Amino acid sequence: MRRKFHSHDLPVVLAAILIAAISSHAQTVPITTVVTVLGPKYTSPPAIGKDDIAVYEGKQKRDINSWVPAQGDKAALELAIVIDDADSSDLGIQFSDISNFIKSQPKTTGVAIFYASNGTVQAASQFSTDHDAVVKALRMPFGRGAAYTSIYLSLMNLISRWPVTGARHEILLLADGIDRFRGDPFSPDVPATVEKAQKAGIIIHSLFTSGVGRLSRNFFRVSQGQNNLAQLSDGTGGESFFQGTQTPISFAPFLQQLETVLKNQFFLTYATGRSKKKGGELRGFRVHSEQRDVEISHASKVLVPGP
Repeated sequence: MRRKFHSHDLPVVLAAILIAAISSHAQTVPITTVVTVLGPKYTSPPAIGKDDIAVYEGKQKRDINSWVPAQGDKAALELAIVIDDADSSDLGIQFSDISNFIKSQPKTTGVAIFYASNGTVQAASQFSTDHDAVVKALRMPFGRGAAYTSIYLSLMNLISRWPVTGARHEILLLADGIDRFRGDPFSPDVPATVEKAQKAGIIIHSLFTSGVGRLSRNFFRVSQGQNNLAQLSDGTGGESFFQGTQTPISFAPFLQQLETVLKNQFFLTYATGRSKKKGGELRGFRVHSEQRDVEISHASKVLVPGP
């Protein structure tokens, strides 16, 4: 039997709707992440706005709160250049390219240089917008492996020590990617580094440079090292650069491509369901656009907070 609706029921119905709306809103959290948008072959992209993109978690489309270019008062960037002390001294030939890249950074970019060894990093310079001073901190890598040489343990050490700020946090890693501590293939520290970077919202770019010792002469280990670097960059939304299995003749073309990447990034904020896990969880997502000649990259997962 159908129940008749009476006017005195209206406040109850409205209250129920309001409570449901508040409850639904309480279960939704805003997530902000950095997205890179490029044209073909590392060119600047066509104009792309909030209405030109869509965010999905699986098949579920999510509401976009904002889409802000990392420019103007949002251009702040902290760029850590990490050099593996297990790199060959041949890296010194590329110092002019590295120096020119550092000096070309805008005043909104603080650059620091770190050397990785023995599962940790040592700062040759702190983050500074005095790029000429930062360049002076460059030194040759020691060209040897320490007792606990793992570029991935060193990266995780840096990520743990990096204070949270409102700036973008990105790393340019110069290494061969070989895990000399735990060994290849399938080093457990590669996915662990990706996960730690995703939780911290840090993007890792990598540029392959030859290492030292017999492992650097093993084609299988070198190839696996490059796969490790690609996995690291893909998972965090960065770019992975390499030219064959040796240190590139010139870093300049790759660093120019990286410069284009840094100039074409956006802060994306979208709404998603709050995690039910106490410490939150990493959740996959993807950003899609129907625009032609647009390449979009971002971390494969973001941290969604819990209750």
